[in-house]
Amino acid sequence: MSRPTPHPMLTLTDEVATALREGRPVVALESTIISHGMPYPDNVAMALEVEGIVRSCGAVPATIAVLDGRPRVGLTGEDLELLASHPDVVKASVRDLPYVAARGLHGATTVAATMRLAAMAGIEVFVTGGLGGVHQGAATSMDVSADLTELARTRVAVVSAGVKSILDIGLTLEVLETLGVPVLVEGAEEFPSFYSRASGFAAPMRVDGADEAAAVVRATWDLGLDCGVVIAHPVPAEDEIPAEEIGVVIDRALGDMAALGITGKATTPYLLGRIVELTDGSSLATNIALVRANAAYGSAVAVALAG
Repeated sequence: MSRPTPHPMLTLTDEVATALREGRPVVALESTIISHGMPYPDNVAMALEVEGIVRSCGAVPATIAVLDGRPRVGLTGEDLELLASHPDVVKASVRDLPYVAARGLHGATTVAATMRLAAMAGIEVFVTGGLGGVHQGAATSMDVSADLTELARTRVAVVSAGVKSILDIGLTLEVLETLGVPVLVEGAEEFPSFYSRASGFAAPMRVDGADEAAAVVRATWDLGLDCGVVIAHPVPAEDEIPAEEIGVVIDRALGDMAALGITGKATTPYLLGRIVELTDGSSLATNIALVRANAAYGSAVAVALAG
């Protein structure tokens, strides 16, 4: 089944454009993990590996970013090198896209911005590491990720290892319920928490296998619901950091951040980096493992959706 013609503001690689035109499965990938999530050249190696996993599972990868002000869906090797090594890449959420585009800047897209550009291209599945959500202390800071509002209005299925552990997972699930966003958990009765398979919160809806997940996604849109679907794919058991162990580390990182007065969009990069330091790199290894697993599972969902 062919998809709608991509938006004229987008530049697609020939591989992605052909796959979309022919109705073949395509998987969107974000770019903030490349520019703001890992050091160079590890970030390039990881990006290429994840794209390779998607291809090996029968789908076409489409890493999304903004280069020289032009939203790009699918990146070349040279594009990835630029994004990974350039010192002035903006971390771009949805509200930043017009500014980055108008000024001809480079932008690495967050979950929300990647969702929006993926939908404009006609891509139905997006794979990431962890979702944004309601931050700790949001009752006073009002710090709530645009990922949630984008999920409420954009038809893209988002595969992740759950909500990032540094966030208030309970409140995030409450907001997703209020927004009417279906939240699925693959093969488990408990919602995962990024580094851990456990969170203390029940899975809103369980599915078993990519075919079941794809069926729920298709039914969501067939019913006329103009929203995304969260598909939480727990980190592999052999790679997880137990919730009680990572919880102590997160509390310390949050305390360090508060002492430094860090707020806004700088919070997540700081906290993830600090957690890597406090765990002597084990959290980064877990992050890489869950992204690999999500890429394979998300590709299976995309293949099932493409039929």
